[in-house]
Amino acid sequence: MAEAPTLTSRQLVRRRRRAAWSRGWAEFRGNRGGLVGLVVLALFVLIAVGAPLLADRSGLEVTQATGGVLEPPSGEFWLGTDDNGRSVLTLLIWGARISLFVGLMATLISMLIGTVVGLTSGYFGGFVGAALFRVTEWFLAIPFLPLAIVLATVLGRSLLNIVIVIGVTSWAGTALLIRSQVLSIKERAYLERSRALGAGHGHLLRRHVLPNVVPLVFANTTLCVAVAILSETTLSFLGLGDPTRVSWGSMLDDAYSVGAITTGSWWFFVPPGVCVVLVVLSFTLVGQALEAVLNPKLRKR
Repeated sequence: MAEAPTLTSRQLVRRRRRAAWSRGWAEFRGNRGGLVGLVVLALFVLIAVGAPLLADRSGLEVTQATGGVLEPPSGEFWLGTDDNGRSVLTLLIWGARISLFVGLMATLISMLIGTVVGLTSGYFGGFVGAALFRVTEWFLAIPFLPLAIVLATVLGRSLLNIVIVIGVTSWAGTALLIRSQVLSIKERAYLERSRALGAGHGHLLRRHVLPNVVPLVFANTTLCVAVAILSETTLSFLGLGDPTRVSWGSMLDDAYSVGAITTGSWWFFVPPGVCVVLVVLSFTLVGQALEAVLNPKLRKR
């Protein structure tokens, strides 16, 4: 009888990872809310990526507008026109790009800052850990919106500034979450054994602490994207967004400025509002489903 081939350590690790991904995907598919959210998100991402194919970019220019002022939906303009005669559907399609871009990039900045601060504060402790923890508490204590408005006003109205403002004001919750997880991991027996064998801080963080924190960061990212998109919409609605870019928030700001609500021009403010709600809800559903998959305490028994 032929002996089974001996697997190397790398092959064993890859096989275990594939098995873990398969189990995770099976559990995720069992969550209907998460699956619906994933489908809706995929649809919006396809719309954002395929915007040049779905709508002509020239339709964003006021000088290229061919419709009347606040025309209701018709065969020519499926979602009507805005106060400049531009197609609301075109604005909606191109606005998806900016809203999703700001949400993802701001979340990336927030996750990087929160992860670094949480790891450092939880693992090293001492004066550095205490100082970082106090800074985290300070950011949590200050209301987000006033701080974001002040920073956006100081930095100026641009897409990059909006990304920076949202990113640097929304990391505290992630840092606190990571810190609590690191404090728990730091007391586990296998870390004590590694220290006894002479492992340094870099090895412990890279091989033991960070791999145990990454799933939590990944699950929290989807929830933070929803908050970032909502924040971009709020700042743009308050007139602090990039005036040269069209987003769902800037559409709502324009609709409010021209009195679309009082004139009954629902086609100008309802579509972007519905898109914001759908995307935020979808990210929330996906985040909750991922948290249930990655957190053993939340799994159904």
